[in-house]
This record gives sequence, structure tokens and C-alpha cells, in this order.
Amino acid sequence: MQRLFTLFAFLLCFSLSAQVTQEIFESFKLQERRDVQYYIPEDYDAEKKYPLILVLDGEHLFDQVVANAKFYSKFHGMPQMIVAGVNQNENGIRFEDCAWDPDNGLPGEKSKKFFEFLGMELIPYLDLNYSTAPFKMVVGYDISANFQNYWLFKERSLFNAYINISPTLAPEMETRVPARLGAFDKQIFYQLILEGEKNKNTPRILEMDKAIKAIEKESLHYYFDTYEGADHISIVTYGIGKSFDNIFGMFKPISPKEYKTEILTSEEPVFQYLTDKYKGIEDLFGFTKTVELNDVMAIYAGVRKKEDFDSLKQLSDLCKREFPGTMLGFYFEAEYYEQMGEPKKALKTFEKSFGMDEIDFLTKEMALEKIDALKADFGF
Repeated sequence: MQRLFTLFAFLLCFSLSAQVTQEIFESFKLQERRDVQYYIPEDYDAEKKYPLILVLDGEHLFDQVVANAKFYSKFHGMPQMIVAGVNQNENGIRFEDCAWDPDNGLPGEKSKKFFEFLGMELIPYLDLNYSTAPFKMVVGYDISANFQNYWLFKERSLFNAYINISPTLAPEMETRVPARLGAFDKQIFYQLILEGEKNKNTPRILEMDKAIKAIEKESLHYYFDTYEGADHISIVTYGIGKSFDNIFGMFKPISPKEYKTEILTSEEPVFQYLTDKYKGIEDLFGFTKTVELNDVMAIYAGVRKKEDFDSLKQLSDLCKREFPGTMLGFYFEAEYYEQMGEPKKALKTFEKSFGMDEIDFLTKEMALEKIDALKADFGF
């Protein structure tokens, strides 16, 4: 537990420099003013696209979500995010915002208006004023975690990812949520976080978990994490980072495990793995990710290991585009010609790489050694 609080304190300190603003949003749907907080990445660039996280119970969750989003985007391969937090604590207004009819479990009159405020006013406002990507996530706790499920009842889900922290479930929600998740063809991420301390709601959550796990659909990405040392209050501080790890696993750089279990075991050309990975990111998150040098090096290692030299030529072409001015593209191309038995082309291309900037493990000395070796071997 001490480690948890130490990490949480660090993350909050990490977020203090965040570009956070707060404003009063005049809602036509609610006919009232609402306090909303926004985090915009410090190096925000309108030419880029940023996934959006909507945080309910903003007073409790916003700072933690921002801290984790900053930390994971800086160190762990998650994209930078725009985060909007809706405050709901003052005067217990969250109980009105997220209320349901006790007979049918559907939103009450006020919560219907709150639902429309979020989906028809706040999110369109953010889409209009910031460069948001199509990928959107919602985070809620307790009754607001239950409330977010109502977006699953729409024909098209507004959100691509749901983080449910210890939901207090409305009637029939344990069967309705699995039914709706099973009905979608679009990619949906659904993360359920539960404390170890049991309460009257626990059996229904576990029933919902069992039903979701029984769904066999490639478009559904479901994760369930239980934290034995947590109660219903402390669970708020658990699991957000793990959720980001789960949801943005594809976005992270190629890991040693991924290299061994996916690249080396695949029957496909090595370069195809890189193509599929980045195409998958673009399709899922709605923007193009810049190719990371780590991933280039992983593919290069796979090429050499599997002697897939056609992939080496494709990798060299990609590096010329993605890392212009560096040795990378021409050095790989020269190695390709060398392996294809074209020493003259290899020599000229190594000479081109020698005149460019060093990068990662590639040095001018390495290019010079290749040049000298080719001249010695073939008498050029």
C-alpha cells in the first residue's frame, strides 16, 4: 500500500506542470453552468491529432488521469491525450447527473439531460476547438462508471474505450452491458476495475465479468483487474495506468517479448509486421504514428536473423522517408545490395551513407569499414 501512495504522490507531482485550465461551461441542455477542467499537452500542435479522454467525477479522477496520461505518454509508448474532466461533487450533483429509474434501470430525466450535455455539447465543443482524433475514451467511478455504460445503448458508441472503476450497477446492467458489447462490430475496449473488499454490488459485477468473458468477438478487447488490497474508496487510485497499458498496448514500441514471440515466429515477411502494426494504429486511433527508431531496429534485427533481405530494401526506403539526413536508409540499402551480390551498387550506397549524419548504432566508421572491405575484396 505504501508503494501505491508513493507512486500516486509522484504522479501528482508529475502533473503539476500540466497545461490545465478550468472554465464554466454554459449548458443549453442542462440549463445550468458546469465546471469543466481541460488538460492540453504542453507541446500541443494543431497539425497533429490527439485522442480524447472524458473524465466523469472530475474532482476525484481528473488529476490522476492527467498524471498517468502524461507519465505513460512520456515513458511508456502511449499517445499524448487531451483530457476533459467534468466536476460533479459540489452539492452532491453527481447523484442527479447519474441517477437511474429504479424500475427499469435507465437514466432519469436529469441524467438524460446530462448525457446530452456531454455527448452533444461538451465533446463537439472540444472537437471543434482542438485537433482531436476519432478515438475517444471515458473514465468513471461508482455511479458515474455505471452511467458511462449508457453510451453502449446507442446504435453507435460515442466512445472507443471505457474504464469502469468499481461501478455501482443499475438494474439489469450485468446482462445489458454484455449484450450491448456483443452487438458492436466496431473495435471497443472495455476495462473493469474492482476492489478486493466485497460489498453488495460485487456479485453482480462478477456476473457481468463472466458474461463479457464469454463473448467471442475479435472487435471486443475486454480487461478485468481486481486489486485485493483495495476497498471501495482506495480503488480510485488503482488501475488507471494498467488500463492505459491494456488499451494502448498496440501503440507501444516493439518489446523484446513481442520481437521473439511475434516477429521471429511469423511466416510473413519481417517488414510486413511493421506495416501491419502502424496501419493498425492508424485504423484504431485515427491518426498516423511517427515510426519509432526502436521499431526500425527491431525489424532490422529480425531481417538479419531471418535473412529476409527483401524486407531490408523496404526498410531502407522507409528510413529514407522517416529519418532523412541520417545514414539509416542508405546504409540499409547498401547492405541489401551487398547481400544481393551487387558490390558496385553497395559501394556507392555505403559512400552515400558515409556523408550523412550518424544515428543510433550506425557510425561513419562502420560505413568506412564496409567501403574499405568492398574495395579490398573486389579491387575497386
